[in-house]
Amino acid sequence: MAKRDYYEVLGVAKGATQEEIKKAYRKLAIQFHPDKNPGDKAAEEKFKEATEAYEVLSDTEKRTRYDQFGFAGVDPSAGGGGGGFGSAAFRDFEDLFGGFGDIFGSFFGSRGGNSGSNRGSDLRYDLEIDFKEAVFGTKTEITYNRNAPCSVCNGSGGEAGSRSKVCPTCQGSGQVRRSSGFFSIAQPCSTCGGEGHIIEKPCRACRGSGLEKQQVKRTIEVPAGIEQGKKIRITGLGEAAPNAGQPGDLYVAIHVREHDSFERNGNDLYCMIPVTIVQAALGTEVNVTTLDDKKIKLKVPAGTQNGKMFRIKEAGVPYLHMNGKRGDLYIKIHVEVPTSLSGKSKELLSQLGEQIGENLEPKPIRLSQIS
Repeated sequence: MAKRDYYEVLGVAKGATQEEIKKAYRKLAIQFHPDKNPGDKAAEEKFKEATEAYEVLSDTEKRTRYDQFGFAGVDPSAGGGGGGFGSAAFRDFEDLFGGFGDIFGSFFGSRGGNSGSNRGSDLRYDLEIDFKEAVFGTKTEITYNRNAPCSVCNGSGGEAGSRSKVCPTCQGSGQVRRSSGFFSIAQPCSTCGGEGHIIEKPCRACRGSGLEKQQVKRTIEVPAGIEQGKKIRITGLGEAAPNAGQPGDLYVAIHVREHDSFERNGNDLYCMIPVTIVQAALGTEVNVTTLDDKKIKLKVPAGTQNGKMFRIKEAGVPYLHMNGKRGDLYIKIHVEVPTSLSGKSKELLSQLGEQIGENLEPKPIRLSQIS
């Protein structure tokens, strides 16, 4: 059977926000989850279909590839996967559902350990960079603290020669399961922390946690074209997990300082150049320094009106992960009206006004007619 369009599966428009996509998937996940529809293969297939759609549309890069190339752009067998469908749904809805997160883990498989809890937490680092660094990219060193495997017990949590035994509470499963309505909820065992076993002689240095604090210094590369609020994910640099479990990830959140002269809209840059009334009326050439410090001469034709916009092609922001492609630079002309005139200047302007018909009765025009 041919696949349905992912937007159609979730019932959202192509321009839907991430919040709308998440809300639509949550509704379908609750409706068609196998725990609510035991033995219903049709419901199970709908649940899988919705999860696959959410996995793609909730990921910015995957969504972009899907919008451009369709299913071929996100086919895991072609190298575009990364963990298989269902992993993003588990990650996102573990927080959204709280204790109900297990409905996803039980269906797609745990993420490590007996209960799926043996994974380190993700960390966030807020990085402030200059406007120019965001446009053209940069490398910078960051320093932060994280949990790392204990240097004394190598992350095992036990003294040398210490053995572990099966947890008497969960009998080694790492989970304590209970029912709540149509959900079957499995939570990590509080006795063993979801590991399924307990250590007879905990390590004195880490008190059995297998973890210790570590200061990390890391040089990261900020790609050219990154925008305010975007996050850079660095796999494995989050919190370490006990017993050599999977470490969490580090998310570097980007904050961009404003520029004195330039503003950004998507991949286009905007700035304003002032000219005098005389220059606007007679025409002139002005020197403009672009954001990448190139000198260009901009010809301002005679009769240029205030607010006129000129475009310099491919002098804007590089497209993220698209080598060589850039947006444009738009230069807006601002005609400055003098606020202080000498007597002679007023006389000359008055004479000029008479010659060009300044005293004629003005006729209203539409705003759209103003260039």
